Amino acid sequence: MATHVPPQPSPDRLTQFASHPIVVGVQPAQPDLVALTAASLARASGAPALYFGYVDTGRVTVEEFADGTVKHQSMNPDVLDDGEWQRTADRLTAQIAAVMDGQGVPWHLRYLAGRADRALTHLARAVDAAAFVVGTHCGKRRGLDFLHRSLGVQLTHRQHRPVLVVPLQVVDWRGRAPWE
Repeated sequence: MATHVPPQPSPDRLTQFASHPIVVGVQPAQPDLVALTAASLARASGAPALYFGYVDTGRVTVEEFADGTVKHQSMNPDVLDDGEWQRTADRLTAQIAAVMDGQGVPWHLRYLAGRADRALTHLARAVDAAAFVVGTHCGKRRGLDFLHRSLGVQLTHRQHRPVLVVPLQVVDWRGRAPWE
């Protein structure tokens, strides 16, 4: 039995930046730098829009739609309609609107569910995105645990689009990076 090899990155799979949107991974209370970097890249590259994707790992995707939206539900079977996800979506919308005001780039928020790398990849495929913009993880993790939890690392290994990782916290050269 032959081993399945997924399609690999190659020039024929390249999505041109001009006329294609960019997917931006966001979190509540994330520093504005991620959105501002994405807006700058969109303006410089001619991207028509930014698609901000928030992935709620406490929910599961029930159905995926062609526009990148998803139908989702709580992973907890006892929760029928908690409304918390809508409050989170509203807070994110307000946060993004405040940052994007005056940036000159149209944007959309997609509330996603499940595994972050998979959900953002679905969104990128659905909107035919050219690239991803994500922030670094600012945790205190060490070694392989940090690398396994890094969304930027997961995306670079699970799909073919380029990933721009925005540094949100740096250490002095004498200090230790999270993976050291």
